Amino acid sequence: MKNLFLSAAIVLGSLTSFASTSPVSNTIVKSITVADEYTEIKLEELPAAITESLKKAYPNAVITKAYKNEKSEYKLDVTVGDKVGNLFANADGTWIQK
Repeated sequence: MKNLFLSAAIVLGSLTSFASTSPVSNTIVKSITVADEYTEIKLEELPAAITESLKKAYPNAVITKAYKNEKSEYKLDVTVGDKVGNLFANADGTWIQK
């Protein structure tokens, strides 16, 4: 009878060691974003195709700043009413999703 209780205690004791939680380790993940370098340009340097596309798509939009990268892609800081955002376009006035 003693052996039965002893073996039951050993079995239950070993099961609880498997049920214990292991410590959670924090893993640090670094994300690197490769962004095209945009340099600020004057608003007068924007191609006419971009300004015309902007007038068609967003008639009430106001360009506050403009940037250009090596691929001749343009980044526009735009204000429409009380909303501020960025738009990206090619030199021919087609919009780019970024």
